[in-house]
Amino acid sequence: MPIVESTLDPCKAIYDYTLPAGEPWLYPIKEGQTFRILDLEGNQAVDTLFYNAADHEERYSATDTMRLQGNLYLSVGSKLMSGEGNILLSIVADTCGRHDTLGGACAAESNSVRYALDKKYMHSCRDSFLLALGHADCGLAKRDITSNINFFMNVPVTPDGRLTFADGISSPGKYVEMRAEMDVIALISNCPQLNNPCNAYNPTPVRLLIWD
Repeated sequence: MPIVESTLDPCKAIYDYTLPAGEPWLYPIKEGQTFRILDLEGNQAVDTLFYNAADHEERYSATDTMRLQGNLYLSVGSKLMSGEGNILLSIVADTCGRHDTLGGACAAESNSVRYALDKKYMHSCRDSFLLALGHADCGLAKRDITSNINFFMNVPVTPDGRLTFADGISSPGKYVEMRAEMDVIALISNCPQLNNPCNAYNPTPVRLLIWD
């Protein structure tokens, strides 16, 4: 995948926030603004969903995104499509090279099935999504959580069509940058997963920046 660096200066960002590991984030991004997710320490997975700010029924669609670009993974040039066939955001810079849109979000159910029954109640991305929505008056609810993007996460597809969770391909300072093509709401869980290599078994903070 192509590596394309940004020309934007972090000192000129209108929004700059460090999101701790395991925490959720819900924030509006206006049409034309540029949004960067920066992997501060490397190999952190950032589970992300996007919604049309004016109509929450229109949201990120992994199926439409993969079908449009003919690729399972996201990088520079990828258009993040809604289920209505509209572009929510476009990836305009990327120094990691590949991002997952297949693996989904960890949850109590997947923790118990993939790992062990005693892992069921460990914190998960689905919990983080629900926590964010439960504390915000945004009109979004449990039914609005759909298949998400996993920025920086490495989920190779095996020759027999299975998904594997492998060591990350990101490193400290890598980032992905998107331009909003409409007013959107971003919902993030900075993944707390300790049981597979997606976070190098050590969840870490990420930096979120927005420019006009």
